Amino acid sequence: MLTLTKPLLEAVLAHAWRDHPLEACGVLAGPAGSGQPQRCIPLRNVAGATDFFRIDPQQQLQLWRELDAAGEAPLVIYHSHTGSRAEPSRDDIAAAGEPDAHYLIVSTDPRHANEVRSFRMVDGVVVEERVKTLASAPDASPIEHSKETS
Repeated sequence: MLTLTKPLLEAVLAHAWRDHPLEACGVLAGPAGSGQPQRCIPLRNVAGATDFFRIDPQQQLQLWRELDAAGEAPLVIYHSHTGSRAEPSRDDIAAAGEPDAHYLIVSTDPRHANEVRSFRMVDGVVVEERVKTLASAPDASPIEHSKETS
């Protein structure tokens, strides 16, 4: 299960809508090993496409080095789908290179607007996981954005 604060999820959605109709991409980072994302880092989609994303490799390398130096990790890799549901494409599955990361997909397609789903993708195997959104306060009630599937 992926647990996000409401401000983090809102930041991802805002980025997706800002870049629409192009796909947006970015990272949610947090302390390595914590499993708790704490900040949203929008990245450049060098593909500049409505149906495909590619993180700028130089920007990614620099960010991974900065995260490592700060004791942080890319806990969530996110991107948007502008013309389809929030589910991984064949390209998304093939490009998934962080076995410990959650892969969050949000839809800005008007038919599925603001659909939010998270997946684990390792070696071509895709497993959907629940997403819980909490207010900033740790005792807030969660709001579920997707159902758990196996």
